[in-house]
Amino acid sequence: MNIKSAKLVYFSPTQTTKRVVKGIAQGIQVAKVEHLDLTPPESGTRACEEMYDELVIVGAPVYGGRIPEDAAHRLRRLQGNDTLAVIVVVYGNREYEDALLELKDLVVKAGFIPVAGGAFLGEHSFSTGAMPIARGRPDTKDLRKAAAFGKMIRDKMRDIHTLDDISPLHVPGNYPYREWTKSSGISPITQETLCDKCEICATVCPTAAIVVQDTVETDPGACIWCCACVKNCPTGARVMDDPRTRQFAEWLNKNCGERKEPEMYV
Repeated sequence: MNIKSAKLVYFSPTQTTKRVVKGIAQGIQVAKVEHLDLTPPESGTRACEEMYDELVIVGAPVYGGRIPEDAAHRLRRLQGNDTLAVIVVVYGNREYEDALLELKDLVVKAGFIPVAGGAFLGEHSFSTGAMPIARGRPDTKDLRKAAAFGKMIRDKMRDIHTLDDISPLHVPGNYPYREWTKSSGISPITQETLCDKCEICATVCPTAAIVVQDTVETDPGACIWCCACVKNCPTGARVMDDPRTRQFAEWLNKNCGERKEPEMYV
């Protein structure tokens, strides 16, 4: 099967997952590439999206070893119609645990047929200049590996003529999935003396948790700790300053500094 078109479907608040799936598509070398960005808040309420493309590359970040529930909810609104899919998770150099298996299960239930999967690295949401965690990833080396993964997928697809030619995809993970509960009452805060009310934080928030008026208000119940607001704030006014997340970031910086490499399953 020669792939002529692909659709990139991703939830990517800080753009790391988007960069990885784009790198994979470049390696596959398809003539037509379309994007379906599930990050904006309205993606959670849009009508069910029917897929009939030759190949869909589905990407999501890893939070606590799982797919974020907001991403999972938006993926459930897709209908695969036996479209072939590549599944990709992006994690911050700790572990991806059950996330790739969970993503596989999500796409299968949505009607896709997974043919390949990968776990790639992205800068951790809690990474800062003072406390780097997988700083700058995916980097050039990661993107070269993403392109190489794409070439592997292209070669595999050439041997597929009918759906019967596709063997089941096996990826790491366990049942039941790892339990992860987000601590309540935590979200980035705004240092008002640095804030110029540009509203970029509200624009990039994937859950519409931020409202900018006379002050910047954040709903901690809606915040998913993606830190898109922190990483995109042009004045450095947005910070994740809760003692619990700061302690966790320090632990990650100390214990997860050894470089991990992408893992691919074809």
